[in-house]
Amino acid sequence: MTGVLVLAGTPIGDVSDAPPRLLTELATADVIAAEDTRRLRRLTQALGVTPAGRVVSYFEGNEVGRTPELVEALLGGARVLLVTDAGMPSVSDPGYRLVAAAVEADVKVTAVPGPSAVLTALALSGLPVDRFTFEGFLPRKTGDRARQLASIAAEPRTMVFFEAPHRIAEALAAMAEAFGADRPAAVCRELTKTYEEVKRGPLGDLAAWAAEGVRGEITVVVAGAPPAAPQELTPAELARLVAVREEAGERRKEAIAAVAAQLALPKREVFDAVVAAKNEAKNEAKNEAKNEAGGGAAKGAGNGAGK
Repeated sequence: MTGVLVLAGTPIGDVSDAPPRLLTELATADVIAAEDTRRLRRLTQALGVTPAGRVVSYFEGNEVGRTPELVEALLGGARVLLVTDAGMPSVSDPGYRLVAAAVEADVKVTAVPGPSAVLTALALSGLPVDRFTFEGFLPRKTGDRARQLASIAAEPRTMVFFEAPHRIAEALAAMAEAFGADRPAAVCRELTKTYEEVKRGPLGDLAAWAAEGVRGEITVVVAGAPPAAPQELTPAELARLVAVREEAGERRKEAIAAVAAQLALPKREVFDAVVAAKNEAKNEAKNEAKNEAGGGAAKGAGNGAGK
């Protein structure tokens, strides 16, 4: 019989948040794959648990190489427990590759629910939580980050981001530029820990606050875009809005759908505007080519007459 892969959520701060099942799994698993074996040791000591199984590291740098080894153990009947430094495996943490490989190998995958920085921040933010989207970490490079934020500027759902303390000021400033300085948001720092702090306010104010320096583990929650007021835009303007999204990396079909949803217009109307703009650009290019050819011919005739 094949074994079982167990994904276990670990405390994001307060150790006493650990679910009872986590203690059982830590004590009985045949193999424990941990993002950081030293942090795992500190966690088990705090919980008073002594792992009976083999402990191996499983982090971003060795995921590709170690996954086949763990799948082999699962196929041999082992119960493999996967834990990360905090929160749920595979949520902006190692785990996705192993889950996908286990599923492909027809191995049972189950989970021990636990604390989540995403859900905790959402609940504390004071922003709408009936619909939300998790965006993970933003790109580190300025241009890539700006393009990604531009592509979700019209997202109507509340958005959740993870960010490193040394990049939070730049990230908030970029969000303020992309979403507007008045967009409501919340910066949740050191959740469930001794110095937990939730700073709420417009993105512009939060960016100014973060410029003085912020420490700790950070989760940012940003309100979705407000419903767009009805606008009378020309076909050229509609086509330009689609082009901006395409330049940010969206496919044309997705960009058209997003613009239509943002402006509460039929997708066909936006599509027709894009086609019209494309045809107009072709016609302009043809006319320019004709003018250049005509100018060249006239110049040649003039030179011939001079001879």
